[in-house]
Amino acid sequence: MLKFEQDTFLEYVGKEAEAKRGEIEKIVDDISKKGYQNIFLIGSGGTIAMMYPFEFIFKSNSSLEVHAEIAAELLVMNNRHLTKDSVCIFASVTGTTKETVAAAQFCKGKGATTIGLVAKEGTPLAESVDYIISTGNEKYSFDTFFMYLQLLTLRFIHNHDEFPQYEKFAEELALLPQGMVNAIKAFDSRAEQFAIKHKDTGYHMLVGAGNLWGNTYSYAMCILEEMQWIKSKSIHAAEFFHGTLELVEEDTSVILFIGEDETRPLVERVERFAEKITKELFILDTKDYPLEGISEEFRKFFAVNLNWALTGRISVYLERERNHSLDIRRYYRKMDY
Repeated sequence: MLKFEQDTFLEYVGKEAEAKRGEIEKIVDDISKKGYQNIFLIGSGGTIAMMYPFEFIFKSNSSLEVHAEIAAELLVMNNRHLTKDSVCIFASVTGTTKETVAAAQFCKGKGATTIGLVAKEGTPLAESVDYIISTGNEKYSFDTFFMYLQLLTLRFIHNHDEFPQYEKFAEELALLPQGMVNAIKAFDSRAEQFAIKHKDTGYHMLVGAGNLWGNTYSYAMCILEEMQWIKSKSIHAAEFFHGTLELVEEDTSVILFIGEDETRPLVERVERFAEKITKELFILDTKDYPLEGISEEFRKFFAVNLNWALTGRISVYLERERNHSLDIRRYYRKMDY
C-alpha cells in the first residue's frame, strides 16, 4: 500500500504504546495520590483537535472536571479554573509549537502539574513540563499519542472509581493496532477511489460528533486546508441543521465521520438529510470495521484511533493524485505572523 509500513506501524503504535503503559499508569497514580482539582487538555491546531475526543470521554464517563483549551487563548483569557491544583496535559509532535510551549510554561508557573506528549525529548515542550511521555520517533506519532491519551484518560477515571473495567480496557488496547492495520487494508481502495474522484473538488463539508468531532475539525483544518490547500468546513452534527444545511446542493461533497458513541444518532440524522440532496455523500463509519479481540463496550472509545488511521489513507492518495506534498506550506512556519 502507498506510504504505509505495516511493521513500523505495529512497532511504533503497538509495541511502543504497550511499553509505555506502566510509565503512564505511574504518572497518573502519583498525581491521583497527591490529589488535584481539575484536568486541562491543551493544544494548538491538530493537537487541540486531538484533545476534544478525550474531553468528551471524560465528560461522558466521569464527574471529574475537565477543560479542553486552545493554548493561545488560555494565555490571554484569565481562566479562573486554572490553579496550582490543576493537571495540564499538552501535545506537540515536534515539541516546538510556540503557543503550546508558552502555555506549558504558563501553567507550570501557576504551580499546576504538567504532562507533555512529544516525539522526542530535549525539545522545548519536553523541557517545560513535569512529566514527559515520548514516542521516540515522529513517524505515526499522532496514532501513538491517541494510544497514550486513551491510557491517561481512562486511568484518571479509573482512579476516580468510575471505570472498574480499566485492566480489561488496557489489555484490549494492546490489540488495537493490529485491528487498525486490518481496517486500513480493507479501507485502502475506498480511500484511493475517493482521492481519484475528488482530486479537483474545491470544497468539502465534513460532519462529525462526540468522540469524532476532534477528528472532523482536524481533518478539515490540518489536512485539507493546511496540507492540501482545499477549502473545507467542519460542522458539528448537532449544529448542522442550524445554517449549514442550506449550502448543500446536488454536487456538494459531504463527508460524514460516524462513530459508535452516544452521539451516533446525530450524524445519522445528517446522513438521512444529505442522501436526499447530494450525489457526493461519503461515509466513513467505524462500525463497518471489525476489531478482533475488542469488546463491544470499548469500541466507542477506539473509534477515534480507527477513524484517524483510515483518514490517513485518504491523505496519502490525495497527495499523489493532486501532486501536492503533504509537507509543503506557503505560510505556516515560513514567515512571521
